[in-house]
Amino acid sequence: MTAPSRWIQRHLTAIPRGSHVLDLACGSGRHLRLLRDSGYTACGVDRDTSAAGELASPGVIELLQYDLERDRWPFGSAEYAAIIVCNYLHRPLFPCIADTLQPGGVLLYETFAVGNEQYGRPRNPDFLLRPGELRAVFGHFIVLNFEELTEHGDTPAVRQRIAVRKPVV
Repeated sequence: MTAPSRWIQRHLTAIPRGSHVLDLACGSGRHLRLLRDSGYTACGVDRDTSAAGELASPGVIELLQYDLERDRWPFGSAEYAAIIVCNYLHRPLFPCIADTLQPGGVLLYETFAVGNEQYGRPRNPDFLLRPGELRAVFGHFIVLNFEELTEHGDTPAVRQRIAVRKPVV
């Protein structure tokens, strides 16, 4: 299994232990495992949850197989203490993500940005953040950290990351 994102690991302390966290597009469950091992409960959502199936555990890790791009937002009025999104972009979900985060809750979002096409996938502009896009979309929240950078090394990539806290009204 791929290691958890260093960005997510670094900012996990902004989320109170024991909180219930939503992991959108959870894939193989690398962040669900991190959350479980760090004392959180979580709901992982993906259009195919089979790769994360062994992590399902009543009261700790819930898996929801759901196509976030075709179906209606499945969470209604539910609110989460934190939401994690890593390597996934579907812009129509931005308002849903903001509404589903409880006041005082933390959003950790990290994905690919324009310029990544020179290194590999994704190359489609629909799946690449524009410069400053996460800050523009979630800037009305309290910005804890924001980065736009080119990662060098074994798998170079252009990424954008934000950690925000939803204001308590």
